[in-house]
Amino acid sequence: MKNIMTILALVFAASTASADYTMVVPQKVGGGTSVWTTIVAAELEKHLGEKINIDHRPGARDIPGFDDWHNDLQYDDKTIMVSHGGNGVSFLIENVDYNYNEYRPIGMMNLDIIVAKRKDANVYADKILFSAGSGQTPEGFAIFMMQCGSDLTQECWENKVGWVKGMKGGEKRLAFKRGELNATRESPAAYKKHVGPDENAEVWFTHGIAGANGERLDDPEYPGFKFEDVYFKRWGKYPSGPVYDAYSLVRAFRDGLQKALWVSKDNPNADKIIAAMEAMVNDPVSMASINKTAGKYPWVVGDAAQAHTDAILNLVQEDALRDLVTIANEQMGLASVYKPELIK
Repeated sequence: MKNIMTILALVFAASTASADYTMVVPQKVGGGTSVWTTIVAAELEKHLGEKINIDHRPGARDIPGFDDWHNDLQYDDKTIMVSHGGNGVSFLIENVDYNYNEYRPIGMMNLDIIVAKRKDANVYADKILFSAGSGQTPEGFAIFMMQCGSDLTQECWENKVGWVKGMKGGEKRLAFKRGELNATRESPAAYKKHVGPDENAEVWFTHGIAGANGERLDDPEYPGFKFEDVYFKRWGKYPSGPVYDAYSLVRAFRDGLQKALWVSKDNPNADKIIAAMEAMVNDPVSMASINKTAGKYPWVVGDAAQAHTDAILNLVQEDALRDLVTIANEQMGLASVYKPELIK
């Protein structure tokens, strides 16, 4: 019996060691994060030396898939979580199971979001009609400030910002193309594919790239359109005050945690995965393949990814979080929860 148990243990260990890696994506096949993961996995497995499968787990606001990983799948040493910016917003203002404080970041692509407008729209005179959702919370704040300045007034919100609910990605893009919406937002890859080719569309502003010290940098793909700079051209001063502070907080969690890879803190394969990712980001061939679709944006890997994550988590201050939740609830109609446990 002892020999049989030993053999079974060896067989189990061998099968576990040879098992493929899996990346969990909290959305359906074909979504932006799904496409990004497919490209990254294909390049990463070349440097990891092992196959990477993709497990799509769609659900409301892309929360259930992340919760599944948090509650169960993270304990598989070869399962990696892929999150996106919408998960960052949900963590900040919704009740979710997952918690970025509890994981080890492998790496992340420091992306931007592009906000476009129709060329035939006089945005500062017209009411902005924009597709709403929790993932679009930073755009709601930014568009409001572009239209109304940094002081929140219900009258200006109602008269100048049309927060249109219920549209999915394809519906939103078609509505923008038809002129039913006069502003829209996309990831860099989706902008290039769906909006950029539209002769009636142009960049209005971007949120910029998160710098190592928390500053906002110009987007290398769309220089000159950073929100603060476009706001200055509109109002003759840079934004400040409670609305801007709330915007800066939700922007950091949405854009700063875009397209990120996570494992449990005690995952024994973490160093191996990080080494493979460092090799990938230093491989010109791999980067050319990824950049062709996702755009040429910076990566943070390993210790740099941990420092980046810690810097974002440490941004949560009481006043900004409370204002964010209040505005999201009262002006945007997004069911939001004040979570004082996040305050640093």
